[in-house]
Amino acid sequence: QVQLVESGGGLVQAGGSLRLSCAASRSIFSYNTMGWYRQPPEKQRELVATITTRGRTIYADSVKGRFTISTDNAKNTVYLQMNSLKPEDTAVYYCLAHRNFDYWGQGTQVTVSS
Repeated sequence: QVQLVESGGGLVQAGGSLRLSCAASRSIFSYNTMGWYRQPPEKQRELVATITTRGRTIYADSVKGRFTISTDNAKNTVYLQMNSLKPEDTAVYYCLAHRNFDYWGQGTQVTVSS
């Protein structure tokens, strides 16, 4: 069974930084794509960033230039470095792993105060 465990969320002031981690229970090469989604309060879940096993990345327009997705294959971990955070980045952030099916983590709360 696939397990994804997120960590690194918290409360930060606008302009600050956080790094989210997603540790997978198996090699991330088991998946075609890994990524991060978020769900702001009372809104639908939305794409933040994804990365393929070949290192191809996709970012939401709202985070381009501020967020960076990366992987540590030896640790089976995907990271999301978030800089210049804004109050509108406040959301529950979910890790995704995809291979035939979508596997989700439990989510980690990120709150950005103004």
